[in-house]
Amino acid sequence: MNPPRPHYLKLKQYILRHITSGHWPQQSRVPSEHDLARQFGLARMTVNRALRELADSGVLERIRGVGTFVAGARSEPAMFDVRSIRDEILARGRTHTVQVQVCERVPARRIIAAMFGLAAGSGLFHTRLLHRASGKPLQLEDRFVNPACAPDYLDVDFYNEIPHQHLMRVAPLARAEHLIQASSANRRLAAQLEVPQGAPLLVLTRRTWSRGRVASYVRLTHPASRYRFSGSFEVGAQ
Repeated sequence: MNPPRPHYLKLKQYILRHITSGHWPQQSRVPSEHDLARQFGLARMTVNRALRELADSGVLERIRGVGTFVAGARSEPAMFDVRSIRDEILARGRTHTVQVQVCERVPARRIIAAMFGLAAGSGLFHTRLLHRASGKPLQLEDRFVNPACAPDYLDVDFYNEIPHQHLMRVAPLARAEHLIQASSANRRLAAQLEVPQGAPLLVLTRRTWSRGRVASYVRLTHPASRYRFSGSFEVGAQ
């Protein structure tokens, strides 16, 4: 007869089932150690071991004082270029224009704060820009920025220096994390991007680090009919 599985392994498998089934999507919060211990009648040490081992293997991300989250898909900069939408548009022989819709300082909601490893309510800069290629909407950029990394961010003239260019200048990129997903346009996005409601969209969420801190978290939404992702990498690149 096979020996019974340790409780921490059973808990790891429970968590993995919830992740692989999509019940707990990427970047969603996992129940706390206390809640899991109470739900399964386990010691906190047993729960801690299961969460720690999943974090060590890259399945979970634990943020001290905030909580545990399902890790997102990660790519290092050498494997997925962090490119400027302005440069992309100009390289295709089109004209770039930008509309600044939001430029403000906000108290961060819990999930957004967690992306920065900060407590809920911490102050973040928030901008929303619509980028057009020869008059056609190509990218809706919804970005949060850590003031510790770019203290003058809200004073930037984004018509002349878009957020990507400013951040690359004042907060040199050390690491990036990307997640690409397919979506469909709701009524608001359809109006913004000038596509039919329900049209396919390509959405990239990106988190960047600079000097040991998370500098920026951005959601970039594109009409699938006008945009595609491509990339390259070099083996052994640093």
